[in-house]
Amino acid sequence: MKVGLFIPCYVDVVFPQVGMACYRLLRHLGVDVVYPQGQTCCGQPMANAGFQTEALPLAEKNDDMFAGFDYVVAPSVSCTAFIRVNYPGLLKEAGHECRIASHTMDIVEFLHDVVKPKGPLGKFPYKVSLHNSCHGVRELGLSSPSEIVEPKFNKIKDLLSLVEGIEVVEPERADECCGFGGMFSIEEVAVSKQMGLNKFERHKATGARFITGADCSCLMHMAGVAAKEKATDGIEFRHVVEILASGL
Repeated sequence: MKVGLFIPCYVDVVFPQVGMACYRLLRHLGVDVVYPQGQTCCGQPMANAGFQTEALPLAEKNDDMFAGFDYVVAPSVSCTAFIRVNYPGLLKEAGHECRIASHTMDIVEFLHDVVKPKGPLGKFPYKVSLHNSCHGVRELGLSSPSEIVEPKFNKIKDLLSLVEGIEVVEPERADECCGFGGMFSIEEVAVSKQMGLNKFERHKATGARFITGADCSCLMHMAGVAAKEKATDGIEFRHVVEILASGL
């Protein structure tokens, strides 16, 4: 099983420690992982803004770059969802068949569904509030959506249960949007800010020392809003893979 590690542009630039934690964790679990050089954006910002023609060259490049891997794994649910859900149609309109969408996975679902680690995984002796991002819940199925009556599950929580010393909690309205939404946070600044602050306050009400999730963009948004309002109270943000890789 050969895995291509896709590190989205904003993770590479703003959260490089998350990319490094992904690589370290996958190697620790015995995965044959490769980081192809020359990676670029998945094209999501352009497509979401209505500029699909600008997103197409990026989709074509990524499809070519990762075509030879058994799995493409990324630490970003929104980028993963864009590749899996949007690439087939985007490339089809340009006369190409997408080769990577069906086996592109967020690192949480890849670890949970494919690798299936059993033993202790890292150490993190803190209380952590779990953030369930919209793309993760409703497009990748990382957890059960609250609006649907079905057996409850949460793949992020399952993985965190393997971490020694951790206490995982969830806020009220556990899968409600944080307000980031990519272009939404730019076009509807006031609404996005208030949603982010409301979400952060619910996380803070759990008494957790850390807030974690599978998408850096959501964590970045809540951290930024809380910092501007001087409301952090010492709470820190960690991508779930950083916690899983801690203490290895």
